Amino acid sequence: MSMKRSEIAISASLVPIDYLVVVLAGIAAYFVRFWQPVQEIRPAIFALPFQSYLALLWGIALIWTLGFAMAGLYSMRGTRRPIDEIYKIVLGSSTAVAILMFIFFFSRNLFDSRFIIIAGWILTTIFVIIARGLIRLIQHWLYKYGLGVHRVIIIGRGKLAKEAIENFKNDIGAGFRVVGEFSDFSQPTEKDVYQMITSDKVDEILVADSNISDEEVNRLNDFSYLNHMTLKFVAGIFDTPITNFEFNTIAGLPIIEVKKTRLDGWGKIYKRIFDIIISLLLIIIISPILLLTTLLILIDSRGGIFFSYQRIGQFGQAFKYFKFRSMVKNAHQKRFDEEFLKSQENLRAGTPMIKFKDDPRVTRIGKIIRRFSIDELPELFNVLAGKMSLVGPRPHEVEEVDKYNTLQKRVLTIKPGMTGMAQVSGRSDLDFDDEIRLDVWYMENWSPKLDILILFKTPLAVLKKRKTE
Repeated sequence: MSMKRSEIAISASLVPIDYLVVVLAGIAAYFVRFWQPVQEIRPAIFALPFQSYLALLWGIALIWTLGFAMAGLYSMRGTRRPIDEIYKIVLGSSTAVAILMFIFFFSRNLFDSRFIIIAGWILTTIFVIIARGLIRLIQHWLYKYGLGVHRVIIIGRGKLAKEAIENFKNDIGAGFRVVGEFSDFSQPTEKDVYQMITSDKVDEILVADSNISDEEVNRLNDFSYLNHMTLKFVAGIFDTPITNFEFNTIAGLPIIEVKKTRLDGWGKIYKRIFDIIISLLLIIIISPILLLTTLLILIDSRGGIFFSYQRIGQFGQAFKYFKFRSMVKNAHQKRFDEEFLKSQENLRAGTPMIKFKDDPRVTRIGKIIRRFSIDELPELFNVLAGKMSLVGPRPHEVEEVDKYNTLQKRVLTIKPGMTGMAQVSGRSDLDFDDEIRLDVWYMENWSPKLDILILFKTPLAVLKKRKTE
């Protein structure tokens, strides 16, 4: 099945829309340059009539659109993630500026305002991001009314299939609607799906089962070709044992190295620099919240401001972990009290973790700061010190690590984080094994963009009400 007409129309319209937005940003950059407050700071020492500038701008906008095309912004199968689109916009703008600077270097008399070029670079990036955001909002609004939505059939059984069905139902903005659910691709299923195709009730087939047989996959592939259907597979991150490997030739031998994490070499250096800069900025920005929380804790109950104890970090090494105290004094000792344990319901029973329902140790202020994860903000100082990272697995308790199995110990390969894949995928509502597998997947598939995406999603995950609350 070909792309939706609405998708093709939107993708095609992006080129002229971006072109006009670039022109608009260029005009804005011109007027900013000759704005009186700017003139007082940096007077213009050149003459540039607006009509002459506008005539030049039409050509510059074409170069900018070319930069966007080189960055992949006009792919018909374009990205659905906003962070990827923003990345490509910045890359496209930067490419356009590089081309312009190269042209102007050899035509110095053609244009002589570096301020307008830089202002145009910044304003174009901002304007296009806003325009793309508005287009995305319109597209999501149309999805609510069933316009442009991909009608999909889910084939599979078990957890992965259930998760795919639930996610599509909850995420309307993804642009997919489940119109059929089948446990396998048997002969009766094939007949039912064929009827749906001939009645124009389905656009795509999505396989969400890592245990599907080779015979079924081959039949599905042939069926999708014969009926011009899009066939997709859900990557089973909960079932895939190895997701990251590197192929090399060493001493004339083909060698495949199983990579434990991409957080090595330059990745490690980048992540550390990123952690230092962002944690320092956040500490400065949220300092009023830190001070207010300190006062409220002191007023609310007896005890210190912070709760400090050892947790296990990278490579199994212990470090001093601290956060705002949200429980009564000496509450941590109660987890070793047999009588207390018997009287509480452990929501993580059967795992190395202990989490009590309606924990009686939590103070009044503690309930509030735990609800919005304010108690974890002091972790920024551990990030700054290099004991933790902004993104990674949750910090591991000593008593829990002793009970970890081999798979669970994999997460000790990297630094624990303030937030991570598990936190933005369900926080404390996830099963412990699912949480571990998500952290292992993050570790093996890390990228700078993935870190940024998780950080953007964290505030929404914090505000979202949990099932265990």
